[in-house]
Parts: sequence; C-alpha cells; structure tokens
Amino acid sequence: MNPPSVKENLEKIFSKISKICHKVGRDESEIKIVAVTKGQSPERILEAVECGIVRIGENRIQEALEKIPLLPHQGLEFHFVGQLQTNKVKQMLLHFHYLHSLDRIKLVEAIHAQALKLNIESRLPVLIQVNLTGKETQGGVDEQRLVPLIERAARYPELDVRGLMTIGPYPVDERETRRVFRKLWELKEEINTLKIPGVYLCELSMGMSEDFEIAIEEGATMIRLGRAIFGERSTLK
Repeated sequence: MNPPSVKENLEKIFSKISKICHKVGRDESEIKIVAVTKGQSPERILEAVECGIVRIGENRIQEALEKIPLLPHQGLEFHFVGQLQTNKVKQMLLHFHYLHSLDRIKLVEAIHAQALKLNIESRLPVLIQVNLTGKETQGGVDEQRLVPLIERAARYPELDVRGLMTIGPYPVDERETRRVFRKLWELKEEINTLKIPGVYLCELSMGMSEDFEIAIEEGATMIRLGRAIFGERSTLK
C-alpha cells in the first residue's frame, strides 16, 4: 500500500485544525502552517505549495540554498526555524523572510552588522526562541534572560520582534507539553504588559507534527509541520 500523499496528509491536518479551533473557540484563520522541508526534494515541496502552503521552513542554511532557487518565490515565505550560527547570518538575510530562532544578543548584533553591510532597509520579522524544557540541545534563551534580549533586539531598526517560539518536550508527554505551551502564551501576555517600545508580541510558534493539536489549544499561531505533511523524511538528492 502506498503511503498517503502530501495532499491527503494536508487535508487531514486542515480538518484537525478546524475541529480543534471549533472546540476551543478559535478562528482557524489564525493558525499558520510552516511546512518544515528538511530532507524533502523541491518536487515534494511543490506538492504542498499546490495544496495551499505558502510558508516554507528550513533548519539548515546550506540545504536551503540548494532548494530555494528551484522553488517559486512569488507568494512564498521562507522561514528559518533552526539554530542559526552567526557565520550564516548573511545567507539567512539574503534568502529568508522570517526568523523563528533568535536566542542570544550576539546573534542580534550579527544581524544588525550584516544588514548594514548589505544595505538592507526592510525589517526582518523575528521570534525569540525560549527554552522551557531545560534541554540544552533544543536551544533558546531561558526565562530570566528573555526580557533583556527582547529589549536589546528592539533597539535595532533591522529587527521586528513579532513573538515567541519554543520546542515542546520529546517524547511528547501531554501534561508537560501543555505546561510548556501554556507557559509560552503566559510569557507573551506578561511581556506585552511591559509595553517595551516598538514591541507587541502577537505570534506564538509552537507545535510540531507530534504535538500541534495541543499547541493550538494553548494559543499557537504558527505550527511547524514536517512529518505530518510529508511522511518520513526522504533523502535529498
């Protein structure tokens, strides 16, 4: 038996999103799918685009640079969702529209410096990645350093701080996963009460293939889906 197609997988996802939003009283138009395309060929990505996907998420700069030229740029947003090294900032600025993983002041300063060198005048929408599981491998700033990082990022005209991002616990434990996602929503609300100049957090990027339903219930506005859309990862040729 052949595995489900990208179209079939997305139809199931759209249906789940609709049911969850109805259950918790949310508007399903609030939920933005970022299709995480690590390990997927341009052909597979185009299948998702034909089904209405407009946000393409990549974890690795080098892999993205091989695929982005092969994809239509009109109407697509390219989101960088992995941990970003400072020596990759130039390529990120040249090829991506959105950054989900701003997590340290050194990275803020590197983006500022490269934007000046490249004479980029547009503001880059960014999310601050917060580590709420305590696992160093997941990356992200801890709660104590979150507000100082946002205040620093807000000083630079190149950055538009839109919201927060986190990675839930793996393997998924519903109680702990819900706690992490709820905490991110609470942090967003708390930070907005501080009225940091130039900052109003409206986006929460949380939830992946294993836990996006919980994330939507807890306030996610962006969900990062790879396996749920494409099935098991293929080998990029």
